[in-house]
Amino acid sequence: MTKLRMLPGRPYPLGANYDGKGTNFAIFSRNAEKVELCFFDAKGKTEIARVEMPEYTDEVWHCYIPEVKPGQLYGYRVYGKYSPDEGHRFNHNKLLIDPYAKATFGKIVWSSALFPYKLNSPDKDLSFDERDSAKYMPKCVVVDNNYKWQNESIIGTRRSNSILYEVHVKGFSEQNPKIPEKMRGTFQALAHKSSINYFKDLGITAIELLPSQCFFLGSIPERKNLYNYWGYNTVNFFSPEPAYLYSKDINEFKEMVDKYHSAGLEIIMDVVYNHTPEGNHLGPMFSFKGIDNAYYYRLVKDNPRYYDDTTGCGNTLNFDNSRVVQMTMDSLRYWAIDMKIDGFRFDLAVSLGRTDYGFSSESDFYDAMSQDPVLQKVKRIAEPWDIGIGGYQVGNFPPGWSEWNGRYRDTVRRFWRGDDGQIGDMATRFTGSSELFDRYGRRPWSTVNFVTAHDGFTMNDLVSYDYKHNEANGEDNRDGNNDNESYNYGEEGPSKNAKINIIRTRQIKNFFATLMLSQGLPMMLGGDEMKRTQNGNNNAYCQDNKISWYNWKLLNKNKEIYDFVKKVIEIRKRHIVFRRSKFFKGQRIPGTRNKDITWLTPAGVEMTTGDWHNPMNKTLIFKISGEAGDKFHLDKNGEATPDNNFFVIMNADTKKLKSMVPPTQPPYKEWRVVFDTSELYRENALIKNTITINPRTFILLIAK
Repeated sequence: MTKLRMLPGRPYPLGANYDGKGTNFAIFSRNAEKVELCFFDAKGKTEIARVEMPEYTDEVWHCYIPEVKPGQLYGYRVYGKYSPDEGHRFNHNKLLIDPYAKATFGKIVWSSALFPYKLNSPDKDLSFDERDSAKYMPKCVVVDNNYKWQNESIIGTRRSNSILYEVHVKGFSEQNPKIPEKMRGTFQALAHKSSINYFKDLGITAIELLPSQCFFLGSIPERKNLYNYWGYNTVNFFSPEPAYLYSKDINEFKEMVDKYHSAGLEIIMDVVYNHTPEGNHLGPMFSFKGIDNAYYYRLVKDNPRYYDDTTGCGNTLNFDNSRVVQMTMDSLRYWAIDMKIDGFRFDLAVSLGRTDYGFSSESDFYDAMSQDPVLQKVKRIAEPWDIGIGGYQVGNFPPGWSEWNGRYRDTVRRFWRGDDGQIGDMATRFTGSSELFDRYGRRPWSTVNFVTAHDGFTMNDLVSYDYKHNEANGEDNRDGNNDNESYNYGEEGPSKNAKINIIRTRQIKNFFATLMLSQGLPMMLGGDEMKRTQNGNNNAYCQDNKISWYNWKLLNKNKEIYDFVKKVIEIRKRHIVFRRSKFFKGQRIPGTRNKDITWLTPAGVEMTTGDWHNPMNKTLIFKISGEAGDKFHLDKNGEATPDNNFFVIMNADTKKLKSMVPPTQPPYKEWRVVFDTSELYRENALIKNTITINPRTFILLIAK
């Protein structure tokens, strides 16, 4: 490494790209004055060479070095003005991660040397720190991107047929006895045969991985033994999280994807392009802040020393700038093409569409996504909010996007808790939230329906706690949402009271039945099918321990719940009426005598305006027609597909009631019970003129 031949190279593609003979290095910085490329030994501890990049073309610093081969560790030092009042924070004493690095080695070791200013200075970030940060920083790795795929086919599950399972890479396998102990907590563990068989048996179509791009994993300095467990602090947008690599080789991630595709399962990645762990003006320096702070981040217009933070994490990447959009698009294409990821869930996606005038669904980033020939085909899911002005944008994303529907979550929780005045909103949520999504040709799968997610209570805790219990987070229980729409049914936390436990189990079944039979794209929180608990913690972002890990002993203990979840998933997959291609209209199906959906009272007559507005009415009763009519239920080939008729009763009241059952019409002869969450009726029981419904019960009948 002492005699490096350095050729001009090319300004594109960005990153370190090995061509079989040598490596081209290219890094963007508009405001830098000089860039040095630093090489390290195999352990990443000793800097063995440093060269000044000789070429600067179109705001890109670049060179080609024939001697550099895959496996070489490297990083950057970038020179320029250190003038925070102007938005510039260059400090060449700090080793920086290449934004386009395909792999990283080592981890961030917390140290005051990671900050570009002197922490103990009265001038704070206006001071300048001269200590070298290299020994505390991970190193970038030159990679050979060749991999021989066993399964080249694209799964391409239709979004109307998709069922998502949100899962944490480490938490899923850390205590799984079917997986070798040394392998647990890694991509290889998630690719283990027992893991894939578990998902196949349950019936889901895709796993949605919590952040798996390289993130700041380190401890929270002021709180002992607490770590960034969820991973919503991405350091590098191209490399897999090294702590999840059992083999320390990025091909492990590809092997995982390969095995899932061979099993017919898709993988969605939760990606965090809205902010980085470099924080605000008092934060550390890992990459972007030292490469070109004034370009990469949104800064306060009249005081660029400070950051325009719409994420609550200290900073927001500036998607008004083309190179930020380019980096994000390049990253997404890399994961879609080279890693064969099937889709992405975008954390705080409103921030990706922020302009000087607020959120725009026609911003540069969203326009680029809609035009990209690769990315327009993958599944795109938005978390449609951030904490900035006008940050709640559910229903306002471009056509082709699906959106986490927070209104669905809240309404379902309130309805089954028995709150007054919920039936109108519940009917809307069950039928796909058409008032939010039925425009511009958007389809029911535009709404991602969920009752629980990583952020909040698990489903078990939703029916076991009235209040959050986040004391273990070290913030005196101040963190996390105070309004969870939860209910403990008589006792806070675990109970030995049989009556309370019966109600809790029934409510979990009600939640799952509602979720899987609603129009839209359902997403379940991993572990809810076995009643996973976080002991009432609704913000377990820092709990890399048994609070968050799956307890696999619960699977046998709560097999009743698992079997029910499996059952309602199978019902959804078997019957197209629960995953329609178009929204309900409440109108007569052309060529038939039936409406697509009919809302009824217990007396068997259609609901009136007064019925809908009665706040004490806590029961939804309706008939769904399975007649296909004119393109109402379309199969994968676009053919109209008839289905059975269904009669649905959702009784959230604490009172038992009786309801008339509508007469069947030819060719149907009788109504049979599909399930009754109170188990008053057995599966396949014959129902004639009336039916009794227990309190807090979901009953589904099928016309046969």
